Amino acid sequence: MSDEDAERTRRLPTLDKPPGEADGTAPPDADTPATDTPATDTDGHGRVRRFRSARRVPAALVALVLLAAAGLLLYDVAATRAHRPAMTWRRWLARELATRHLDNPWVLGPAAVAVVLGIWLVVSAVTPGLRQVLPMRPAAPDIRAGLDRAAAALVLRDRAMEVSGVQSVRVAVSRRKATVRAVSHFRELDEVRADLDTSLGAGLRQLGLAHALRLTVHVRRPKKR
Repeated sequence: MSDEDAERTRRLPTLDKPPGEADGTAPPDADTPATDTPATDTDGHGRVRRFRSARRVPAALVALVLLAAAGLLLYDVAATRAHRPAMTWRRWLARELATRHLDNPWVLGPAAVAVVLGIWLVVSAVTPGLRQVLPMRPAAPDIRAGLDRAAAALVLRDRAMEVSGVQSVRVAVSRRKATVRAVSHFRELDEVRADLDTSLGAGLRQLGLAHALRLTVHVRRPKKR
């Protein structure tokens, strides 16, 4: 064979997969994502942010209340300018504000309610909301995907039930952590816990979440009756 034919039939370079990816199993040295990783995707699309709630109902309620209060006050001011008596509620409010001290409970109570409502509105405006939706790594620049926390917990529960020795499982998924409480009726607890760490660690990676969840596994024996 000539050098030209050898160059033409030379094996092309390939991208070797890490152990375990080809057959769908996880590598033995990557049990549990125990720390949070930055919410960035691997394709260079930038930071993956949480989904924001529209909050249409609170916004509509606040707008209606402010509109009604402003309309009523504007009507009363216009009536007063037209040499008509002010409404009863405005005369009563002016009299109460003029006679009651600032440390009076009837003054402190509405002020505290107003402060609480204001803080609630500010928090609702600056926080994303939709805590039940976990953002996923984007597969394309213009596509955003999310996974419901209940669905993620169900997937992890199904994987945990496949581990030998597990009788029942309860899974709770929060924004940063996945807590698994399993009951094992046979096998050593350490062996069951190690298998759960491996299986659930692989399950968390396969969920494709943008934020790495910490995995906590608790295994115990069933209660004696």
